[in-house]
Amino acid sequence: MWFAMSGGPYWKVLKGRKDGRVSKASDTANLPAPTLNVGQLIQSFAKRGLGVKDMVTLSGGHTLGFSHCSSFEARLHNFSSVHDTDPRLNTEFALDLKNKCPKPNNNQNAGQFLDSTASVFDNDYYKQLLAGKGVFSSDQSLVGDYRTRWIVEAFARDQSLFFKEFAASMLKLGNLRGSDNGEVRLNCRVVN
Repeated sequence: MWFAMSGGPYWKVLKGRKDGRVSKASDTANLPAPTLNVGQLIQSFAKRGLGVKDMVTLSGGHTLGFSHCSSFEARLHNFSSVHDTDPRLNTEFALDLKNKCPKPNNNQNAGQFLDSTASVFDNDYYKQLLAGKGVFSSDQSLVGDYRTRWIVEAFARDQSLFFKEFAASMLKLGNLRGSDNGEVRLNCRVVN
């Protein structure tokens, strides 16, 4: 299987899986929150049997995605007692996000694509993080920690390395057993 319509890595999926027939929002309830820091992300992924490199690699799935303002607006308005806006955000990018997500925001559909090539599976997500353009706080935190920054930098430089590691991490993820119902749901659309 591969992200065929968006150009991405290819990997073989074991036959017999039953978790790809239905996609429900409730299946995402146990995904790490977009506000977690690196330490919290590492813990969350470790509980599922995944390492630091898997976490940074699988976060690259955000190369295809969109988020509503509610998932990141805390970074834009009253961020802290010292900063109104998260200082890790690129200044121009922060202004663009504030325009899309004003306070108060009456547009429930307003939001932002998670990287600048949102319909293409590529390594642009990592390049955007290095430029201070991570939409989620959890994503941007990957650049600020020595345990993860080197992986972000490697994937930003080498798309083929990212593709290789993404396929390996997806296989690893696909072979995990969930704690609540015996299976892990892969919340991505794949094409045979």
